[in-house]
Amino acid sequence: MENHAENQGKNPEKPSKTNDSSLDQEAQPGPQMSHASLTLDDLPPANTKRWVSGRKAAVVAGVRSGLISLEDACQRYGLTEDEFNSWAINLKNYGMAGLKTTRIQHFRSRL
Repeated sequence: MENHAENQGKNPEKPSKTNDSSLDQEAQPGPQMSHASLTLDDLPPANTKRWVSGRKAAVVAGVRSGLISLEDACQRYGLTEDEFNSWAINLKNYGMAGLKTTRIQHFRSRL
């Protein structure tokens, strides 16, 4: 009986994968990064070839915060405006998961 009481205090029910605070964090560039503290050092290198979701989110956050202009970001990373805009829209609509290339087809099929 004591074990049951101890377990109740630690984990009364299985936690859900999403809650209000996790949704807010998903729209951010990274777990500890906010737009206010974003610097050029937080942006991916100009020669980035492997675009993981965190790097895409950092570029979107840099443009949104005014750290780098859309034109400069596209030139620096060899992006088209359409490609950047798709990152920004997917980040807004689906959070970090929307920036994963393996999930793009899944989200597009819902449209």
